Amino acid sequence: MIYGVLLLLLALLGAPLFSIIGGSALWGFYSEDIDLQVVTVEIYRLAEMPILLAIPLFTFAGYLLGESQAPARMVRMAHALLGWLPGGLAIVAITACALFTAFTGASGVTIVALGALLYPALQQARYPERFNLGLITTSGSLGLLFAPSLPLILYGVIAQQSSLSTPVNIDELFLAGILPGMLMVVLLSAWSMWKQPAGQLTTKFDSREILAAVKESIWEIPLPFLVLGGIYGGYLAVSEAAAVTAMYVLIVEVFIKREIKIRELPVVIRESMVLVGAIMLILGVSLASTNYLIDAEVPAKLFASIREHIDNKWTFLIALNIFLLGLGMMLDIFSALIIIVPIILPIAAGYGIHPVHLGIIFLANMQLGYFTPPVGMNLFIASFRFNKPVMELYLATLPFFFILLFAVLVITYWPALSMVFITR
Repeated sequence: MIYGVLLLLLALLGAPLFSIIGGSALWGFYSEDIDLQVVTVEIYRLAEMPILLAIPLFTFAGYLLGESQAPARMVRMAHALLGWLPGGLAIVAITACALFTAFTGASGVTIVALGALLYPALQQARYPERFNLGLITTSGSLGLLFAPSLPLILYGVIAQQSSLSTPVNIDELFLAGILPGMLMVVLLSAWSMWKQPAGQLTTKFDSREILAAVKESIWEIPLPFLVLGGIYGGYLAVSEAAAVTAMYVLIVEVFIKREIKIRELPVVIRESMVLVGAIMLILGVSLASTNYLIDAEVPAKLFASIREHIDNKWTFLIALNIFLLGLGMMLDIFSALIIIVPIILPIAAGYGIHPVHLGIIFLANMQLGYFTPPVGMNLFIASFRFNKPVMELYLATLPFFFILLFAVLVITYWPALSMVFITR
């Protein structure tokens, strides 16, 4: 009890998350007279996983794309293809943000990188300022369900270490996220078309501009086909696809486009690997902590306790949604995945929820939590980026919040939407 209070106090004082998780694991094993080398064994077991290579490689590729002019080319191509539609520029913003977040895995980066391009363009097209702020803030978290999203891969790694009776494959998670992610994009696009301002400035369909935009983006266009085609065509494993993607982006942005100088590469590598190192360290000690919880039968006891009050999976799912929304406001997505997923996986399995479906539910809720008032992370990033009061961001994001909340409920209560491409 005293030790638990001490760990809580350290957390409130800002101690590193890995030290708190690792400390709790060490104390738990020590109190049970279990050799503390078990923590080292867990970290080594994690390092032996081939799929783990995908995390640093995809992260490096995402950082390279973010540092290049690829975001501007992506926006231009989307505008050429979709800008002539009613609400076209807003749909361009939604599409570009979703694609960029899928490859970078970080919604805050999307707001910072694409906000400077999209916000003035939306203003020039006569969209109301509040609509513009709400659209970019919420669209910043779109894409977490699309391959090769880093949170999807990380969920799969954690699920594979949880000794579930139903195995989880990363490629299945990639497939499961397609339709739920598309549902969110389509709903926001429909809302944008409905809210098209009177006298909106739209572009004409221009085949020459489309050809010019495609020609400019000719090196980035193959990326999704390279990743998904390689994996589902049976040519590449996920880790191999990550290696090919990283090498491809490196060659294109450094040696062909020359938008990133060779002398700048160490900075990009360092920044990307700082994120990867933090994730790996927390993941290693978290898996050790999870093993202690399993040995102590904590998930089983939690399941028994929850079962006394919730007797069916549909009620459990709504309680889970409420819990995850609150979690998404307080924790970044990587910490939430590493800390919470090992605990809720066996509980959800007890209610008959497929772990792949649970992963999509988890990420969809976390995506929504990014801009849920009062403390959603994207609200503060957008407030800083656009120099607007946070309260104004609260009001701006509310319509988009309820639209995506509806999408989350559909994803939660209609498992077939996530599982339609899963054959088992």
